[in-house]
Amino acid sequence: MKQRASYLAAACVGLIVGLVVMNQMTPVEGQQRATPGQGFAAVPGLKGGQDVFGPYDPVQNWPMSPGESRPELKGWTWSQGTDVFPESPDRVIIAQKGFLPELPSGRGRGTTWLPQLGPSLKFPVGGGVPIREAASATPSHGRAAADGSDGRPGIDWRWEHVVAVVDRNGRMIEDWSQWDKIWGRPHDVEISPYDPQKHVWIVDADNHFVAKFTNDGKKQVLLLGTPGVPGNDDTHFARPTFMAFMDANTWYLADGYDNTRVIKYDMNGKKLLQWGMAGTQPNERRPGYFNSVHGIAVNPKTRQVFINDRNNGRIQVFDENGKFLDQWDTGPRPPMNIHSITMGSDGQLWAADQGSHKMVGYDASGNFLYSWGTFGTCQGCMWGVHGFTTDKDGNLYTAEVRTGRVQKYAPRKGANPAFLVGKPWPGVW
Repeated sequence: MKQRASYLAAACVGLIVGLVVMNQMTPVEGQQRATPGQGFAAVPGLKGGQDVFGPYDPVQNWPMSPGESRPELKGWTWSQGTDVFPESPDRVIIAQKGFLPELPSGRGRGTTWLPQLGPSLKFPVGGGVPIREAASATPSHGRAAADGSDGRPGIDWRWEHVVAVVDRNGRMIEDWSQWDKIWGRPHDVEISPYDPQKHVWIVDADNHFVAKFTNDGKKQVLLLGTPGVPGNDDTHFARPTFMAFMDANTWYLADGYDNTRVIKYDMNGKKLLQWGMAGTQPNERRPGYFNSVHGIAVNPKTRQVFINDRNNGRIQVFDENGKFLDQWDTGPRPPMNIHSITMGSDGQLWAADQGSHKMVGYDASGNFLYSWGTFGTCQGCMWGVHGFTTDKDGNLYTAEVRTGRVQKYAPRKGANPAFLVGKPWPGVW
């Protein structure tokens, strides 16, 4: 009798489980079915097409060519783009390495054999391969080598408007050229969301300093580091890279290419603490050891600091005082080569991968969410995204060191919001 009761109970449990599973698999009458493509397509339900540009549409012909804004720049185009910051869609600040001559477009350039480089080599390559790499086309500091190996200033490149400001149409609207001579290579541009005066902060990697300006760029109000002199003490940096604001009182600096430390400051530039030691490349896994501290992001809600330990292929996570919390790999090297990271108000972390030419999204615990991007020089294609961010309307901006440009992407209609780079953290402006 007891055995029969046990069989009956087991059968009832099995029936209940089966009904639950069937209910999950088959929608009841009137219940809408899941949208085709939901969960993996940037725009659920889209028929045909591809996610070439992920959840975005590239904004065509943005920014304008420099000559469309200033007649004296006709025949010139943008050089290496290192970072971009949109105070608003109507005021976008660009850090770059001046201008390069425009190249002829279309066919008819012909080809040249280059036996001095190797057998069966000729230039240009064709097949959509870029014919100029902007990162090495303009020397840092705007100074050519004595032997002419860095080209001829004014002919091969122009060290002008190294910091440029454009409007929503991509037209240059401000002149910061009075500062051109101080730059080695401006690497990061930021405005604290908690600063009602909207001071502009710029990290210069190759001249080893951080400068703070009034919003209009007319006056420099703070200088950290010793310009032109690298070092590893309280008054020197060694090629710092990026910075991030935690709140109205504190910010963090990644220092950087040559140093291996993260420094915490107050808003007056007083050093509060630092952490980080030089690791052993290429597979250092000890917490707090770095090789190229190239990218930093913060979460003001959880008070966490995310560091792109670039040459070790990982993201390290710390609390606000440098206590190690977590780490995760960012993919196989090669091809992976993460350059910068950002975390928007949705708490998702996005990374720009120069190796795979993709934007890569993770949740705050490091779980991979989505990626998109394709190599090339077309509008929307990527080659060397170095810095990126969003504006309050959700537009995405990227700065490319290889192609030599900045780009703007607008969210696609119907795009899955989980696949978009998050909007900026809310602040006082």
